[in-house]
Amino acid sequence: MAPFVKLIPHFERHLLAERSVGWWLQTEDLPDPNNRVRVVGDKIHVDYTQNNTEASDRLIHRWTSVLKSIPHSAKHVLPFSLYPRTHLPEQAVAHQCGSCRFGTDPKTSVLDINCRTHDVDNLYVVDSSFFPSNSGANPTLTIMANALRVGAHLAERLK
Repeated sequence: MAPFVKLIPHFERHLLAERSVGWWLQTEDLPDPNNRVRVVGDKIHVDYTQNNTEASDRLIHRWTSVLKSIPHSAKHVLPFSLYPRTHLPEQAVAHQCGSCRFGTDPKTSVLDINCRTHDVDNLYVVDSSFFPSNSGANPTLTIMANALRVGAHLAERLK
């Protein structure tokens, strides 16, 4: 869609933007042991393959059908039948989940149950990287709750 939008004169693009609603739909990325962050030499590599695309396609199809079902006579609705969709590139995502495996065995996990690294005694990771996956919703409140849990553990440990 982007190449065609550039052909619309600036004023009309501005009017269209003022009267448009963008929808952000997202679904869960399922855990995949082949998706990982690796360090090779002095470079970071991200191995990632999209998954759960069937659920994503169903969600987008369902929402598009809801939008198409709005009567054209509805106030402030212009009939429109083009619903562009795109996937964000890896560089544009946030709240990465699953990049620090969580568990009791140092051979199969990076973090222990208190989010402390198995190898470094005073290094704790309290972002979303220890989550097995992202639920498709913003995980900020869960990150905060876990940080409070880990903070209580640290306070007890430092007594």
